Amino acid sequence: MSLTTVICVLWAVSVGQTAGSQHGTNIIIMLMDDMGWGDLGVFGEPSKETPNLDLMAAQGMLFPNFYTANPLCSPSRAALLTGRLPVRNGFYTTNAHARNAYTPQEIVGGISPDEILLPELLKKKDYVSKIIGKWHLGHRTQYLPLKHGFDEWFGSPNCHFGPYNNSVCPNIPVYNNSEMKGRYYEEFEINVKTGESNLTQIYLKEGLDFISQQAVAQRPFFLYWAPDATHAPVYASKRFLGKSQRGRYGDAMMELDDSIGQILAHLVSLGIHNKTLVFFTSDNGAAVMSGPLQSGSNGPFLCGKETTFEGGMREPAIAWWPGRIPAGTVSYQLGSVMDLFTTSLSVAGVLPPDDRVIDGLDLSPVLFNNSLLDRPIFYYRGNQLMAVRIGQYKAHYWTWSNSWEEFNKGINFCPGQEVPGVTTHTQEEHTMQPLIFHLGQDPGERYPISVESKEYRDVLRRVTAVVEQHQKDLIPGMPQLNMCDLAVMEPRMRCVS
Repeated sequence: MSLTTVICVLWAVSVGQTAGSQHGTNIIIMLMDDMGWGDLGVFGEPSKETPNLDLMAAQGMLFPNFYTANPLCSPSRAALLTGRLPVRNGFYTTNAHARNAYTPQEIVGGISPDEILLPELLKKKDYVSKIIGKWHLGHRTQYLPLKHGFDEWFGSPNCHFGPYNNSVCPNIPVYNNSEMKGRYYEEFEINVKTGESNLTQIYLKEGLDFISQQAVAQRPFFLYWAPDATHAPVYASKRFLGKSQRGRYGDAMMELDDSIGQILAHLVSLGIHNKTLVFFTSDNGAAVMSGPLQSGSNGPFLCGKETTFEGGMREPAIAWWPGRIPAGTVSYQLGSVMDLFTTSLSVAGVLPPDDRVIDGLDLSPVLFNNSLLDRPIFYYRGNQLMAVRIGQYKAHYWTWSNSWEEFNKGINFCPGQEVPGVTTHTQEEHTMQPLIFHLGQDPGERYPISVESKEYRDVLRRVTAVVEQHQKDLIPGMPQLNMCDLAVMEPRMRCVS
């Protein structure tokens, strides 16, 4: 019997059951790395190689309008775990205008000690929390997961960049809690030439074992499962290599899909599926600048990772909770990774902090009643507000893909998708007359609404009020990603990522 069949049969038996008190609900957030909206069969990927994710959507709730908080991995992850825009939690740089920033090995900063992360708050209800995979909120001791509420960690402070020349630039470490167990490309092998690595299987086993342990102990748990196989250089284990019609990236997708199926089946087999909220999404859009062999698909959307066009910030998203979330539902709610912070607290019975602005919404009414909550989506690069979405409309106040310098070196953030006046290679300001698109009619952001139309004037009036209020209330956090210094690293770890 296949894993898909196991989930189908056992879920069908239990679908009529209703979870008791929401308090004590287990929470699993599955955050993929550089996975695009168009990578799932349920969103139309023609190879149809994600049967477990497609089944997860059929048994849960699909979100076609779900967004990250920044088109780059570090700030989006900081936003997820704090429920706050990166411009508030400090995960940005002011070194250049509208520049994304992350946490390479030589970064001095990391997540601010003033921020309160989700696992810290869940401790109020005796949750056991574990992160598996990529952290990316700072590599120095004071910034690591065990210092910010997580009880357990297996993974790395960074992505699997490399391989590096060990005599000049060492490879990135992998930790089990506070103990370094080895390094990528050494003890944790990744063959860049063949794409073979067993890392996803290691992360899967870590996740299954953690779930089993907490089920036996009957303690509520939070599992943050963050594999990075779909980040270049992409990898998959031997069993999946060469299986996909999409090449090596597709192989990685198939293995992650299979792993997610195993995790869901494991919850069912332990009998805890009806008291476990599972949410699947990605940290940013597919990194289309890496080319078709090393990146995914953003479907009909414009550009990809690092941009504030739809391809950079709209993510695949599925919520699964048999017996609580109505099966086979599609929500057109504008959602954000920051909502996972507030929603997780809600189902755990914990109040969010009241001494700071929380940008994430509690999606419980959406999940359980398919309600729609009125909210804008803000698109930032660095500390610059680039665009805002209200309803079906999106207004661009700045446009920029990447610089001419990068573009002329062959780095293209919008390959095959150049839109004159939109995917600009210089930073273009449209504050006085924003470019406005109707995303329902024009998801590819190719045809701006005429500024002479009544529709444009009506939308501009609504958007302007929202933006003015947002900027009036905004108190930016202290930027944490302004300084790099090789001296902050141990000698074996000094290098530029």
